[in-house]
Amino acid sequence: MDPKKHWETIYQTKAPDTVSWYRPHLEKSLDLILKAVNHDSKAAIIDVGAGEATLVDDLLDRGFQNITVLDISKKAIKDTKQRLGSKASAVTWMIEDITRVELAAQYFDVWHDRAVFHFLTDPADREAYVKRVAQSVKTGGHVIVATFGPEGPEKCSGLNVVRYDAESLHDQFGARFKLVEHTSEEHETPFGTTQQFLYCYCKVEAI
Repeated sequence: MDPKKHWETIYQTKAPDTVSWYRPHLEKSLDLILKAVNHDSKAAIIDVGAGEATLVDDLLDRGFQNITVLDISKKAIKDTKQRLGSKASAVTWMIEDITRVELAAQYFDVWHDRAVFHFLTDPADREAYVKRVAQSVKTGGHVIVATFGPEGPEKCSGLNVVRYDAESLHDQFGARFKLVEHTSEEHETPFGTTQQFLYCYCKVEAI
């Protein structure tokens, strides 16, 4: 399966508010980001696998000036830019596979991912992902990753996923990532079902 082709098809055939992970606003993600950077508008933030989520809108509305949005889907990026209109010029846009992309070293203050990591069923892809986090997030920076929890679905968008509890998710990243807190969320999908999400918030320590 070609991941890029798969996700292009999803975004070409489904409206933003009809995918299972849709929320009008990612309140929990936003709260964790604001806590992590203490509302510092100059903090460098990357939203990985952002799709067409409105987190970038909410960050811009709060005055953040250094936002990177990354997604594997060209269609998702295009639609999000169109939604933002003139505000889109204030954002850095990347159409990339997170397991293969080259990112600036020690650059980001916050790495945010809601619903990408659990799609990485191949251990090599997870290793590549964590390597990119470790290289691109500053020492002292923050990593916020949300996946399906132990009671979450076993598949999403036709793909198998890996479900995590706080311990097993943190173990994927290793000792350099100090767990600050974790929390779960019962996400209500647009079609009335619920999905359990687990959020882990870590701080990157020196090697």
